[in-house]
Amino acid sequence: MPIESAAAFDLQLGVKIALRDGVNLSASVYLPRRLRAPTPCVVTLTPYNRDPFHEQAVFFAKKGLPFVVVDVRGRGNSEGTFLPYKQEAADGHDVVEWLAAQSYCNGKVAMWGASYLGYAQWATAKQFPPHLATIIPVAAPYIGVDFPMRNNIFYPFVVQWITFVSGRTCQSRLLSDTAHWAEICRHWHESGRPFRELDTVFGDQSAVFQEWLAHPQLDEYWDAYNPTADQYARLDIPILTVTGSYDDDQPGALEHYKRHMQQASPSARSRHYLIIGPWDHLRTGMPSRTFGGLTLGAASVIDMGNLQAEWFAWTLQNGPKPEFLRKAVAYYLMGAEQWRYADTLDEVTREYHEMFIDSKCNATDIFHSGVLADTPGTGGSDTYTYDPRDASGPEVAAEVSADAGSVVDQRGVIALRGKAFVYHSAPLAKETDICGFFKLFAWISIDCPDTDFYVSIYEITFDGSSIRLSSDAMRARYRRSFRSPVLISIREPLLYTFDRFTFVARRVPRGHRLRLVVAPVGRLVDSIFTEKNYNAGGIVAEESCEEGRPVTVRLFHDDVRRSMLSVPMGHPDHGSVNCVVGQKDGCNDVG
Repeated sequence: MPIESAAAFDLQLGVKIALRDGVNLSASVYLPRRLRAPTPCVVTLTPYNRDPFHEQAVFFAKKGLPFVVVDVRGRGNSEGTFLPYKQEAADGHDVVEWLAAQSYCNGKVAMWGASYLGYAQWATAKQFPPHLATIIPVAAPYIGVDFPMRNNIFYPFVVQWITFVSGRTCQSRLLSDTAHWAEICRHWHESGRPFRELDTVFGDQSAVFQEWLAHPQLDEYWDAYNPTADQYARLDIPILTVTGSYDDDQPGALEHYKRHMQQASPSARSRHYLIIGPWDHLRTGMPSRTFGGLTLGAASVIDMGNLQAEWFAWTLQNGPKPEFLRKAVAYYLMGAEQWRYADTLDEVTREYHEMFIDSKCNATDIFHSGVLADTPGTGGSDTYTYDPRDASGPEVAAEVSADAGSVVDQRGVIALRGKAFVYHSAPLAKETDICGFFKLFAWISIDCPDTDFYVSIYEITFDGSSIRLSSDAMRARYRRSFRSPVLISIREPLLYTFDRFTFVARRVPRGHRLRLVVAPVGRLVDSIFTEKNYNAGGIVAEESCEEGRPVTVRLFHDDVRRSMLSVPMGHPDHGSVNCVVGQKDGCNDVG
């Protein structure tokens, strides 16, 4: 029986949704109180239990849209066994078609949600349920690209997340105990045990974790989670993709977006909109002026709930197009504190400016760095040595104490002294808009079969403080392809192309500098928060300290081997908008 409420909605708890295989999912149904006729409905599938989405459900119900929150298979009160990401395609199809058949639904079903909930939308869409009318995937991972690994490099947070969703209920307090997880990661790091044993160290042996590790690079296993090229081509519904400049799942969200735009028909492409805000993962659904040590302009805080409601009104109810969506791509230019617009993602970048790497000393220290110059380098090469067996350096202590969510904390970079390559540009001669994706072309030699690289780019201000702009990572064996590993068998320099940097849009003031850091993979050298590569060339997840080998890395920048950073330059006043969009009084998309 519905629970009567003084609010403008009625609530039905524990509604059973029968799937084709006989499993029943459990749902909460929020109905507008005075619903006079069938209307479009919104649904979300969550592994995080239904209760956290009460406020969002109420918000949309008050907007006149029935909202249904569903526990995915094996979670909450739903039957079955939870297999992360595997079951949402077929189950999502059945949920959409069940909802379309309800008396309060007019046959048009929309999907909503962020992170896992965003992935569930893409998974459902590839099944083409006839009544799916639109999706709003926010911060949606592309499985195999940015979760549970990035560029074929796993990270311990994967086990932390699996622990969070183990059993029927969420281990929320355990997940949020960052000090505990940092200490556990440090213990594993210092023990020298293989990455494959991390679930045991964490106290939660996981068949899912072990299954993922059995597929260390992109292959058919990972392909099965995501839409195929043919499915992207057939997908022809309105889509609103949302991500952030600092969203951990930005690579995945943009992978879905790019693949759909590459394969889809002109009609489908014209109905796919993209928003890239100045946000981290959480704030893609809850925009805030402050995060990670940054303070943004008032225009950065858009009312995501109202924007999504306007999107549903436009795509489902023939309402007006949301005013915010002035062009197909909306992105926020930090520093200028304004929204800008473009017809395509590629159009965001006007041109690339080449900055050549050079040095007059061994550039392995922010205080003894090389340069990023407008002319090719002639300085020869720089060298660092990294021994993965050494787990006691000052950089480890710096990493534990550093603020993991900060984009301005540079204690880790300072602690890298002698264990990374560091290059600075001259002070910029004029105010510069950097918009798009960096690229790094580096001639590198190593004397081991394999090693990892982490590349990060920073803006350095007048007082020496830094702002992280973008990052990329590479395991040497995947230099040519993320699908076909080739160990390094020669000591001659090879060209490494880093072309999977995260998106950046920032106005850098005149007189500020750029900093490029190339280091062993991780937020810092020898990171406790990254799968450790012991450089031996075997199966990385199975290697231990006993197999570890020190590696000597040389980066060349001479007349023949010109290493350089390509900087994406933005358009002056490219469709800029300074106004604040809405008030932050609606719902906030989380998950």
